[in-house]
Amino acid sequence: MSEEWVTTMRLGSSSGRFQMHKNYNVMGRVLRACLILSFLSVAWVLQTAQAEAQNYRFGNIVIDGNARIGDAAILSQAGIARGKTVSAGQLNDAFQKLQNSGLFESVEIVPVGNTLRIVVVEYPTINRISFEGNRRIKDEALSALVTSAVRRAFNPTTAEKDAAAIAEAYSSDGRLAARVSPRIIRRSDNRVDLVFEIFEGDVVEIERLSFVGNRVYSDRRLRRVLDTKQAGIFRTLIRKDTFVADRIEFDKQVLQDFYFSRGYVDFRTNSVNAELAEERDGYFIVFNVQEGQQFSFGEITTVSELSEVDSDDYQSVIKVRPGVTYSPTLVENEISRMERLAIRQGVNFLRVEPRISRNDRDLTLDIEFVLTRGPRVFVERIDIEGNTTTLDQVIRRQFRVAEGDPFNPREIRESAERIRALDFFETAQVNAREGSSPDQIIVDVDVEEKPTGSLNFGGSFSASSGFGLAISFQERNFVGRGQQLTLSFSTAEESEQYGFNFVEPAFLGRDVAFGLRLDYRETDSDNLTFGTERILFRPSLTFPISEYGRLQLRYTASQSSMVAQSGVTASPVIDREIASGDQFTSAVGFEYTYDTRTASGVADGGVFIQVGSDIAGFGGDNEYIKSTFRIASQRLIFNNDIKLSTSIEGGALAWRGGTNRTDDRFILSQTNIRGFESGGIGPRDIGSPGRDTLGGNYYVAARIEAEFPLGLPEEYGIRGAVFYDVANLWNLNSVNASGSTLAGETGSFRHVIGFSILWDTPVGPLRFNFTDAIRKEEFDREQKFDLTLSTTF
Repeated sequence: MSEEWVTTMRLGSSSGRFQMHKNYNVMGRVLRACLILSFLSVAWVLQTAQAEAQNYRFGNIVIDGNARIGDAAILSQAGIARGKTVSAGQLNDAFQKLQNSGLFESVEIVPVGNTLRIVVVEYPTINRISFEGNRRIKDEALSALVTSAVRRAFNPTTAEKDAAAIAEAYSSDGRLAARVSPRIIRRSDNRVDLVFEIFEGDVVEIERLSFVGNRVYSDRRLRRVLDTKQAGIFRTLIRKDTFVADRIEFDKQVLQDFYFSRGYVDFRTNSVNAELAEERDGYFIVFNVQEGQQFSFGEITTVSELSEVDSDDYQSVIKVRPGVTYSPTLVENEISRMERLAIRQGVNFLRVEPRISRNDRDLTLDIEFVLTRGPRVFVERIDIEGNTTTLDQVIRRQFRVAEGDPFNPREIRESAERIRALDFFETAQVNAREGSSPDQIIVDVDVEEKPTGSLNFGGSFSASSGFGLAISFQERNFVGRGQQLTLSFSTAEESEQYGFNFVEPAFLGRDVAFGLRLDYRETDSDNLTFGTERILFRPSLTFPISEYGRLQLRYTASQSSMVAQSGVTASPVIDREIASGDQFTSAVGFEYTYDTRTASGVADGGVFIQVGSDIAGFGGDNEYIKSTFRIASQRLIFNNDIKLSTSIEGGALAWRGGTNRTDDRFILSQTNIRGFESGGIGPRDIGSPGRDTLGGNYYVAARIEAEFPLGLPEEYGIRGAVFYDVANLWNLNSVNASGSTLAGETGSFRHVIGFSILWDTPVGPLRFNFTDAIRKEEFDREQKFDLTLSTTF
C-alpha cells in the first residue's frame, strides 16, 4: 500500500502533488505539538515529584546517644522543630551545626517516614588535665595557656590549639625543638584524662651576636645595648641568650636610640640576619647597620610668633650650647623647660616647635625654637581605672594639670612617665580623647596593679668584715598610699644592724617627702679594741629645689656608747671614752643632693654632688658641727668601651663641747680608700698593745678608676679595672691624750694603686681587688687583697 502511495505521489498531476504535500505538513505540525505536550507533562510530573521528595514534615523526632546534653538543647542547636516543614538543605544545615558544635564525636540524621531520627555520640567530659615532661615551665604557667577545662567536653581541635600554644611558649623561651602531643586516657562514665606530653628539647641559644658596618662603636659595646644577649658560660641561668624574634625588633629600636642620642642622626639598621646552625642548636645573628656621621648642635635660637611672648626670656633658659653632641632628648628637655616657663608666666596654650637646619659641611644641626599658639583645648576630667589597691590620689598627683586647666600634650606624656616610674603597675596607659565638646579633652588612665612588696634575703662576703646576712621586708606602696616601708636586719662577723624606715612621698599633698628612720647598730671589730652600740631616731623632710637637686632637712637624736672588749687592753684614750658611758646627741642638719647620673639626656655618664651638715647642741651631751661632702662622676670614653669613674669626698668635725669620742670621729674603711683595713690609717696610739685606731676630725679621699674589657668573650661577664686611691685622716683636737703615744695626728696622704677583676656571676657581682700602697706610714695596717660578693635571692 505504501508503494502505491509513493508511486501515485510521483506520477500524479501537479494538483495531486500539491494536495499530498499539504496533508503531509498538517500531520507534521500535529505530531510536533503532541511531542511538546508530552514532554511538558513529563517534566511537570518529575518536578512535582522532586519537590515533594525534598520537603519534610516530621511529627516525631527521636534522639539517641545523648547522656549529658538534653534533647531540647540538641534541637535548638540543630534548628529543627516538630511539625515544621523542612527541606533537605535545612536538614544538611542541621547536621553541620551539630557536627561543628564541638559537643559530639559523630552525628547522624536519618529521616524515616514521619519520624526524624538523630543519633549522636557525645565527646567525653574532661576529668583532669595534666602535663608530663615539663621541667622548664611549671604546671601553673602551662595551665594558664590552655583553654580546655575540667568538667567540660573534650574537643580534639581545642586540644590541638592548646598544644600549639604550649609549644609557642617553649619557642619564646628559646626551645624551638619543643614538641607537645595531646593524649587522652579513657575513664568510666564517658570521662577522659587529658594529658599533654611535652618534649622540651634543648635551648637554641645565640652562639654569636655580631655587627656589620659599625666603625665608631665596637661589637662589644653594641652588644651591651641590646636586650638580646650572647650565650655565656652560665647558659642554664641566663634567659636572654635565647633567640626570640620579637626581641630582635625591640633591639633594633634601642640600637637606634643609642646612636641618635650620640648625634648619629642618619643611623639605620639595614637588616638583621638570623641564621640557624646546621646542628640546629644555635643562632648566629648579624646586625647590618649604617652609622653615618656624628652631628653636634650648631646655632640655637628662639623666635616668637606671639606678640605677648618675649623670645629672649625663653632663650635664657636654654642650657644646651653649640658644639655639644646632638641628642633628641636634649631638645625635648629644652622644650620642657620653655613650656614650664610659659606656665609660670601664665601663658596658656604655648607650643614650642623645633625647626632643625642641617649643615653637612661642618656636621652641625641648627635649632630654631618657634613659640606658637596651640589649639585652645582644656582638660575636662581625668578618669582612672584598674587601680584596685592604689588610691586615685596617688595617681592624680603625678599630673601637673587638673580639671579645667589648659591641655598640654607634653605634660600628659610626662605624667604618664611619672606614673610608670612609680613601679606600682604592670602596665600604665595614658590616653587623651575628645570630651563633651571639641575644646574639651578627657584623659584616660588605665593601669594594671602588680605586687609592690618584697622579702629579700641577701648575702655578702668581704675579706675585712667576713660573711654577712641581710634580711629586709619592703613595701613600696603601703596600704595603697604610695608610702614606703622598710624593715631590715643585717649581720656580719663584726656588726649587727636593725632598721625601720618610712617615707611619705607627698606630705600634706605636696611634693615633699616625709621620712622617719629608726636604727639600732652594734659593732665588734677585730681591728678595734672596743665595740659600739648606737640607737638613732631621724625624721626628715625632702623637697626639690631644682631640676636635679633636692634638699633634705632633718633632726637626729641618737644615743651611743663604747663597750670594752673582754680580754683586750685598750689605749688610755679609749678607756676614758668608754668610761664616759652613754652619750645623747641632739642635732639638726641638712643635706643637698644633685644627681644627673640617671637623668634623661645624659648618654655617657653624669655627676653626683652631696653636701650635708649636722649641728649638735640642741639639748643632749655633745655640741659640734659635723659636715661632709662627696662629688662623683662617671663617663664612658674610647667609644664607650672604658668606664671612667672619679670621686672626691671629705668631712670636718668641729667639736665645741662634750666628750669627743672615737665613734663620733671619722674612721676610714674600704669604701673610702682601698688597700688598708677598716681603720687602717689615721691617728693611732702606738703605745697601746693593740695600737688602737682613734679616728680623726678631718678627712679627704679621692678615687679614680677605669673599668675596661679584658679581651675575653663578653658573655663570660669578666672585666678588669685599674684604680688609684689617695686619702688623708688627721686631727685629734679636744682629745685628752695624756698617757698615750700618738702617731699620725698631723696626717699624711696615703697613695694606693691597684688592679681589680670584676665578674658578673649569676649569684651576684664578684670583685677581686689586688692593691699596693705606694705611700703609707709605718703604723698603717695594709691589706693587699680584698674579695667582695653581694647578692639578693
